[in-house]
Amino acid sequence: MKVSKLSTLPRETRDTLLVLLAVALVLLPQVVHLPIWASVLGLCMLLWRARLAWQQRALPGRWGVAAVLAVVVGGTWLQFRTIVGPDAGVVLLALLLALKTLEMRARRDAMVIFFLGFFSLVTVFLHSQSLPTALAALLALWALLTALVNAHRPAGQPTLRQLLAQSGQLLLWAMPLMLVLFIFFPRLPPLWGLPTEQLQGRTGLSEDMEVGQVASLAQDGSVALRVRFAGEQPPPQRLLYFRGPVLTLFDGRNWRAGSPHWPPNGPVQAQADPAAAAAGSARPLDYEVTLEPHRQRWLLTLEATIEPPDLAQRRLLSSQQLQWFTPQPVTEVLRYQAQAMLHYRYGHDLPAHTLQSLRHLPEGFDPRTRAWAEQLRAEHGADDAAIVRAALHHLRTGGYTYTLEPGAYPQHTADTFWFDRKQGFCEHIASAFAVLMRAADIPARVVTGYQGGERNPVDGLWTVRQSDAHAWTEVWLPEQGWQRIDPTASVAPARTDLLQRLQPPPTLIGSTVGRVVGNSTLLRLQANWEALNHRWNDWVLNYNSDAQGELLGSLGLEQLNLNHLGVGLGVVVLLGLLAAAGLRLHQQRQRDPWLRLLDQARQRMAEQGLIDTAQTAHWGPRQLAAALQACTDAQSRQAQRWLLDMEQWRYAPAASARTSLQALRRRFRALRWRTPD
Repeated sequence: MKVSKLSTLPRETRDTLLVLLAVALVLLPQVVHLPIWASVLGLCMLLWRARLAWQQRALPGRWGVAAVLAVVVGGTWLQFRTIVGPDAGVVLLALLLALKTLEMRARRDAMVIFFLGFFSLVTVFLHSQSLPTALAALLALWALLTALVNAHRPAGQPTLRQLLAQSGQLLLWAMPLMLVLFIFFPRLPPLWGLPTEQLQGRTGLSEDMEVGQVASLAQDGSVALRVRFAGEQPPPQRLLYFRGPVLTLFDGRNWRAGSPHWPPNGPVQAQADPAAAAAGSARPLDYEVTLEPHRQRWLLTLEATIEPPDLAQRRLLSSQQLQWFTPQPVTEVLRYQAQAMLHYRYGHDLPAHTLQSLRHLPEGFDPRTRAWAEQLRAEHGADDAAIVRAALHHLRTGGYTYTLEPGAYPQHTADTFWFDRKQGFCEHIASAFAVLMRAADIPARVVTGYQGGERNPVDGLWTVRQSDAHAWTEVWLPEQGWQRIDPTASVAPARTDLLQRLQPPPTLIGSTVGRVVGNSTLLRLQANWEALNHRWNDWVLNYNSDAQGELLGSLGLEQLNLNHLGVGLGVVVLLGLLAAAGLRLHQQRQRDPWLRLLDQARQRMAEQGLIDTAQTAHWGPRQLAAALQACTDAQSRQAQRWLLDMEQWRYAPAASARTSLQALRRRFRALRWRTPD
């Protein structure tokens, strides 16, 4: 078959391809969240329908569509063991939208697809509300409106530019109402904040750390959180420890949080003396965090945040390990203000049974580390601090290296690090150090989180990435309490002092882009993009009830409540509906400009006695031109040519050469009609 140009395809084929393109753009933002089989199946259905339209072949029969439907429902059931719920419902809706195109035979079927597409666009924000997602959804909305406008123009051959312009105007007209609704609609808990069935943290941090897990995050450059510090000078990088899960149970290879029911169901006062925590610190450091959704309950706070962060009047939970939790998993961007004591001590009065549990090691693991710990204890006696210093000195002078690829660790992870490999990432080093401390009868645990960050030169915010994920150790010393010990700083001081991250091997795409654009330009583009993303988070995602109250207060409307806002929005919507009805009525009165021009010609011919208006009310341009064949003068021949040009403008293919409607209108005014001899 000879491939024709898109502009010369039949109208039905062009319309079908336009609808399929709109559906593809609707489903595109969902691809990263759909199972692979669902994405492949949806793509195959759209390509199948496009081929049928291109070759102008018949659609599959009822049984063929039923078979595909069975595959869709069966696959969704096998994947989620249900066909309801957020995840299963989104997959099922996306596939049904693609399946509906296989039975799109009439305009009614197209309308069903349009409304399914609009609804499917809403489900995109169940997974992400980021700026790229919003831009992709806006593009898909524009495509849907374009296809919808085209469906309401059954006559003629409207060009894609005309359709895009008209649908773009519709979007622009809707913007004022959208802004009014966004600003004044009561800020209720968002639908997007519903927890999903999969609550694995996006950060990769969890309450279970296997040795080697944190190293994988070093290859992820996405943003974990952004921090704004009070004052012009941020604190030194070596003090920027953002506390995450605290791991106390060790089974020989994995570290876990202290209780399967952690955090507690109610608020628990952290065992921290603020006066002791402030020792060595002149004043608390004020800071503000914008936390990306990680689908876990903990907040990442700067060590040590003693008082609860200010999080839009939400009730927070605290633990005895200087952690703060939200009642529900964090599924949306959160912003909170807090104060940190950069130099702190706490937990110096722990019960004896708690200290004993923090010395526990499983039997049969790391015998060489245990023997070395006994040797250190024999050398330094009861001086726990001296044992800690000796272990750190050994790290600095023993030939240990900091690497992303230490290889797979066998059963005895601490022995492998201390005596065999002598290389590892931060969690290898922190885990081996904690095991050594416990073997020396010193309470110890592993803390995971983030360390360091970098200042964005565009907006001045401190950006902490997934590649800043870190693990360190806390040891308990008599009369001092918990002390943060970062053994990685002894192996690689530049990691914490100068924030020299280990970089993964460059990819082919990254290297190519870096050579073409330039690394400095690429970094500037990244900084601008992240600053823009932060503005999106600031102005859109963080526009909550408090921000709305502040805005209304600045407008002198602080006394408004939900009832007032509801009534006001009702009035706005009513006025909008009345305006839309008036516009519709006006449009109904405004006839098609081509038809109006043709009616003027018909009226002119009737005035000259050339035709009978009652009999020729439904005549087209060619029939009217035939009525002038009896006229032989030049003016009548010009009128005939004008009528035929009118026909060509209306019904000729879009690619053919034709005059404009404005030119036809000018020629009509210049015509002189003659009565036949």
